Amino acid sequence: MTNKRLPLLITTGEPAGIGMDVVLLLAAEGKLQDFERPIWVTADSTAMQKRADTLVMAGVLESCPAWQTMDANIETDDFLSQLSQQTLNSDSAFILLNTPCAVPVVHGQINISNSAMVATQLAVAHQLATKKAVAAIVTGPLQKSALIDAGIKLLDGTMFSGHTEFFMQQSGCEKVVMMLANQAMKVALVTTHLALKDIPAAITADNVRQTVQIVIDDMREKFGLMQPRILVCGLNPHAGEGGHLGIEEIEIINPVLQAFIDAGVNISTAMPADTLFTPRHLANCDAVIAMYHDQGLPVLKSHGFGDTVNLTLGLPYIRTSVDHGTALDLAGRGGASATSLYQALLMANEMADKSLINRPLV
Repeated sequence: MTNKRLPLLITTGEPAGIGMDVVLLLAAEGKLQDFERPIWVTADSTAMQKRADTLVMAGVLESCPAWQTMDANIETDDFLSQLSQQTLNSDSAFILLNTPCAVPVVHGQINISNSAMVATQLAVAHQLATKKAVAAIVTGPLQKSALIDAGIKLLDGTMFSGHTEFFMQQSGCEKVVMMLANQAMKVALVTTHLALKDIPAAITADNVRQTVQIVIDDMREKFGLMQPRILVCGLNPHAGEGGHLGIEEIEIINPVLQAFIDAGVNISTAMPADTLFTPRHLANCDAVIAMYHDQGLPVLKSHGFGDTVNLTLGLPYIRTSVDHGTALDLAGRGGASATSLYQALLMANEMADKSLINRPLV
């Protein structure tokens, strides 16, 4: 395959959830062909066929979409060459990389015996992205509690805590940045899932500096924007109002931002969050950096909840994700929406087209 034709890889995640459903919905609608790239999917082949048959019986699908299957024997010497050849010769909706479950899958019912298979999907995705065999990873939803209950651990020995931490540790990254994006805006976060009382202590000069640098680097390397325009929220109301409502802007945030400005970066100093997210400012902005989760994300999601995509910046490859959970109550029954997966694929495809990192290894 030429670099332009590098595939997008979808991990379907928790097999009892809607990960397989939404892939099948897009395949049945012919939307997987929209990206003009091959689509590879990790899932248990038996479970995928059973889910397709279930959705046909339920009247959700008119017929079962066509795919080709190949065992995900990633460690074998000729795996990639065989996979590439099969992809070139395929006219199916996708190539299924068979990742077997330990026990049969029952839709809507999590079995922790299959949690190791979920982790294996992520390991396969990481290896394929590291080998530059795929243009991007698009992750479907998983159930963190199931992996924790199964004793699945990260590289550092801690319990499994999510996609982000898995890919960060597998890639040897010290820090990554969570960004959510839709057609209205892109918002990156300095801190993510912290209690509000713990946020001020996490707003350190190093944390702000690393976040800004990762956003700059990925806007250049993965979005093709050599001079990204970045706006930054202050931590406090009115960005501290000259120290009367908080001193973090004066003592921590602005000195870091000023150093970037002095280096020629098109970035603001700390701005009041209640006025930053207005059309006048966003019209001249490529990305916003918010200090904490509920400062930036409610605004973004109010402008397109179903169209929002989760990105992990700072990885050596592109990773986008759906912005919904496993929806166990919908799996195999209908009612699941494939909109978020489609948007995640669109974003991954756009980034892959503009990316400077998707260069074949010499």
